[in-house]
Amino acid sequence: MKKRLIALTAIAAAFAAGGALAQQKLKFAHVYETSEPYHTAAVWAAGEIAKRTSNRYAIEVFPASSLGKETDINQGLTLGTVDIIYTGQLFAGRSYGPISIGGAPFVFRNFDHWKKFSTSKLFDDLADGYAKGTSGNKVVAITYYGDRQTTSNKALNKPEDMKGLKIRVPDAPLYTLFPRAVGANPTPIAFAEVYLALQNKTVDAQENPLPTIDAKKFYEVQTHINLTAHITDALLTIVGAPLWAKLSDADKTAFTAVFREAASRATGEIVESEKKLVGEFEKRGKTVVKVDRRPFIAAVQKYYNEGKQPDGSALPWPKDVYEKLQAIK
Repeated sequence: MKKRLIALTAIAAAFAAGGALAQQKLKFAHVYETSEPYHTAAVWAAGEIAKRTSNRYAIEVFPASSLGKETDINQGLTLGTVDIIYTGQLFAGRSYGPISIGGAPFVFRNFDHWKKFSTSKLFDDLADGYAKGTSGNKVVAITYYGDRQTTSNKALNKPEDMKGLKIRVPDAPLYTLFPRAVGANPTPIAFAEVYLALQNKTVDAQENPLPTIDAKKFYEVQTHINLTAHITDALLTIVGAPLWAKLSDADKTAFTAVFREAASRATGEIVESEKKLVGEFEKRGKTVVKVDRRPFIAAVQKYYNEGKQPDGSALPWPKDVYEKLQAIK
């Protein structure tokens, strides 16, 4: 009996040791380049989570659309084929409309307004609504993506200059609001295909923050960088419902803390990059157009007043959500 007890104890100890060493491999997918702060922050987060969970989780980061377009990785999050993603608020808005307000044109007065929104009760409420709308996908952090600017092969000084302009936008409906409001022709194209579309003149223009224009080298195939700053944009870090449901409370705390630290790091880098890049683009021979944004804002504002998009469809958030956002001081 004593020998049998010793043997069972040894087996139990071995099993416990094996369990302690068990490691779950996770996939973190995004569409950005390895040189961009979002990717380096994601890689840093992967290392930190390994440390803080005693190597129970091994996160591999898949950049540059290597696991699919942004639409694909959003779908993969719910299916469990990816575990964590970066995504734009307008893509998240396909599952829960109100959260898309953070990616709408001219809803923020400046970066400080955006920063206060990112830590507000309103943002927490929108994230909770998204979780309910997706059966548990969890927004754990928000990262500043930058002011979206418009590149083209001509100056865009006023809304009339955009009339008929064929401009690439991401494949999420609300990205068409600004172009349509100024008479442009928005054309959804996957992020990985934008450079070629510009090079081949499939589209005349595109819009992205300066750090993205730099990283994706869109400036090589466009002559003008127009500082429209029409969207103060951000990326959500989202943990898929299948993974989030399995995490212990301690692990949920660790994941949230790490991804928020990563978001803060990337945000700081993007802010600094934006400050430098106007001069850098000018040195490269690009024409940087400092736009009077007021007529562009007016062209969009009328749709907020009416609660409708240019195609007549309703805006995807209640009026009180817009009012709460504008009330943030």
